[in-house]
Amino acid sequence: MMRKKLSLAAARRVALAAQGFDRRRPDGTPDKRHYRRLINTLGLLQLDYVNVLIPAHFLIPWSRLGPYDRAAFERYVYGSGECTEQWAHEASIVPADAWPLLEYRRRNYAMHKNNPLRKLKNRSSYLDAALRQVEAEGAVTANDLPQVKGPKRKPGDWHRSIPRWALEYHFATGALAVADRLPNFQRVYDLPERVIPREHIDLAIDEVDAMRELVRRAASALGVATTQDIADYFRMSARDITPLIDDLVEAGQLSSVEVESWAEPAWLSVDATVPRQIPGQSLLSPFDPVVWFRPRALRLFDFHYRIEIYVPAGKRKWGYYVLPFRLGDQIVARVDLKADRHNSELQVLALHEETCTHPPTCVDALSRELHGLQQWLGLETIKVSRHNAISRRLATAVGS
Repeated sequence: MMRKKLSLAAARRVALAAQGFDRRRPDGTPDKRHYRRLINTLGLLQLDYVNVLIPAHFLIPWSRLGPYDRAAFERYVYGSGECTEQWAHEASIVPADAWPLLEYRRRNYAMHKNNPLRKLKNRSSYLDAALRQVEAEGAVTANDLPQVKGPKRKPGDWHRSIPRWALEYHFATGALAVADRLPNFQRVYDLPERVIPREHIDLAIDEVDAMRELVRRAASALGVATTQDIADYFRMSARDITPLIDDLVEAGQLSSVEVESWAEPAWLSVDATVPRQIPGQSLLSPFDPVVWFRPRALRLFDFHYRIEIYVPAGKRKWGYYVLPFRLGDQIVARVDLKADRHNSELQVLALHEETCTHPPTCVDALSRELHGLQQWLGLETIKVSRHNAISRRLATAVGS
């Protein structure tokens, strides 16, 4: 698609279509075909295990697929050989064919200066022994390695054991891969050749070529984007990717486009489409690619987003765990949600209107989404805190 200019509304539709929101949710139960298309469309699924509602990354498939079988999704991710975990945006699920693309990062990995392994006596011996144990015995968790006492932790340090630090080091360098996740979300590690298809393990890609392909995938997943948007997707440097963008323009994969009200130059992916409308509605994870890069969310949706989990309660403006609510191609509200499993309630602790031009329509759509989420999470009721006009309207709509 070759366009020289895009209105802001068209840019929103391009961006949402690139993220899979141009199609309605499946009528039946999603299967591995849907999971495959999801992972390939997004290019990565950022992992986050904050469990106020549900571990945040499980909400990303829900936003696009509706009520899916989470166990089937996890079997696909960890058992099909089509996906793997890697450091991509952050710790992420990526298609298995991204393994060779990210090899240059694994090769260049350096221990952080605060990594407690730096202070461990006989560090090399311990790390080597961990690998030998995996080679001889098969997949392990941190609980399976010999426990050793690490350096005294300082306030604010991550609570990780030395065995866990050791396995995560080998994961970062590519000596180990993630074979599975336990019900408590703990990683299970094994040798890459036991986890990832050999074709990807054996494929060597030049660093520049690998970076160029990551840029292409990021641009395709974004649809239309600034250089900084593209760089953020796989946590790359805008300076490093600028010549790679030029390469992709020359190859016909990207084209320059002017987006209404954007001060920076933008790039349009050859894969991009401009649908006439974006159907349906969805609650978005705080780590959804649609909103994770806050300057882009502000540019596209006039939506200033901040997660206030670490903000003292008295200073929060929106709430503890606030999710954007998309209706069509707009973000029309933000919803502070909590799954109270003890009382089997989906709690709407706060609701704030954004750009909703017709509140009854927005409330009806949010009510449907909340009922669907409540049922998927196996909760019995929805409870809405009535603190403003739109939350009182929602309480009536959901029967709270």
